[in-house]
Amino acid sequence: MTTVKGFRKGANLGGWLSQGPLVKEHLDTFITEKDIARIASWGLDHVRLPIDYDNFENEDGTDILEGYSHIDDCIAWCKKYNLNMVLDLHKTQGYIFDDFEYSKNFFDDERLQARFYGIWHKLMKKYAEYSDMLMVELLNEVVRDDVVDKWNDIASKCIDIIRSYSSDIKILVGGVSYNAVSSVELLPDFDDRNIVYNFHCYEPQLFTHQSAYWVENMPLDFHIGYPADWDEVCRLTYDMNITPAILCIEESQKMEITSFTPAFFEKIFAPAVKTAKERGKCLYCGEYGVIDQAVPEDAVRWFKDIHFVFEKYGIGRAVWNYKGKDFGLVDEHYDDVRDELIKYL
Repeated sequence: MTTVKGFRKGANLGGWLSQGPLVKEHLDTFITEKDIARIASWGLDHVRLPIDYDNFENEDGTDILEGYSHIDDCIAWCKKYNLNMVLDLHKTQGYIFDDFEYSKNFFDDERLQARFYGIWHKLMKKYAEYSDMLMVELLNEVVRDDVVDKWNDIASKCIDIIRSYSSDIKILVGGVSYNAVSSVELLPDFDDRNIVYNFHCYEPQLFTHQSAYWVENMPLDFHIGYPADWDEVCRLTYDMNITPAILCIEESQKMEITSFTPAFFEKIFAPAVKTAKERGKCLYCGEYGVIDQAVPEDAVRWFKDIHFVFEKYGIGRAVWNYKGKDFGLVDEHYDDVRDELIKYL
């Protein structure tokens, strides 16, 4: 399996044009040209730019030109510093990964789906010309696990729209269950050599999301190291009833995993790697990272293990997150280990 060219190692720009305040001061200052230059200096080859539709489109569908200007700036900076870019639609009207109530109708509401397709018409009219350095991502993290066929159908229609503007731009498609690696094999076998299978990895979640205030049932004072005792992580995950983490533990137990080493990631990635190889597709991990509540040295050990497997199988990836969002690599939390950590991105 080959790595998608130009997208081997990257960093997410979350919190700027997505999951951040829609105010001019923030949008003008959170990410600047200096940040893109710094990312390039780390030896990375791309950034992943999450965007929310309401940064560049009003509720009635009319354009917010200033929102597009920030995307334009990022493309220009990337070109200047020889970086490629993933354009990730993180939120569309009627769907966002972290708001179930807001998103509950998207997969059955043709009006919302038409709006989604319309957004991609607009984005491709503006950005198809950058197919030499741009990869586009249909939608961030389909959370539900019961919409496989519906999502695959929506994704296929959206791919057709994108292809009407560009025959060669690379398209990232992820599966259900929060874009779980186990859902890659549920994606269609697209007859398109420029489709890239996408997944996210924050396993074991008990470590990467320790004390996370947004994770249901996660104690705000909970801490655990890495590598942790396998049996203890399993017990705590069930005792706390952290649903996404339980799904991974159950899959891992089927694979007879008993410890946290590079072999842990190798085994949980194995079905996706097999699927990608059989279908002639590249594999890409659009998000992975460790919360700033973990001991920094433990985070380095986690990055080192997952990096080994990424490199072994040629899996492209983008770390979450460059700045802020409780995961920021440039934030103070990582000051003492940043140089070491960057080696394992």
